Amino acid sequence: MFDITTTRTVAFQTHQPSVVFLMLALVMLACSLLAGYAMGTGEGRGSRLHAFCFAAVLALSFFVILDLEYPRIGLIRVDWMDRVLEDVRSGMK
Repeated sequence: MFDITTTRTVAFQTHQPSVVFLMLALVMLACSLLAGYAMGTGEGRGSRLHAFCFAAVLALSFFVILDLEYPRIGLIRVDWMDRVLEDVRSGMK
């Protein structure tokens, strides 16, 4: 029980370096610039719907990655894990 709580605490407190998120943001920006340039030159004459969908997919993927990295503050929650550990602890008393 003590080992699993220590492992869990370390896992929640350990995060990716900020350089990883910076590189992810730069890749998103580069993809957006290349897609916008291709649409602007007339070669990839996409509609506004395609541009909106592209931007939405990039933003959603970035949000999901951040949300999975910080599970206590986003939409993806891990509160049920706390309840499981509390049940185990109460069963030991």
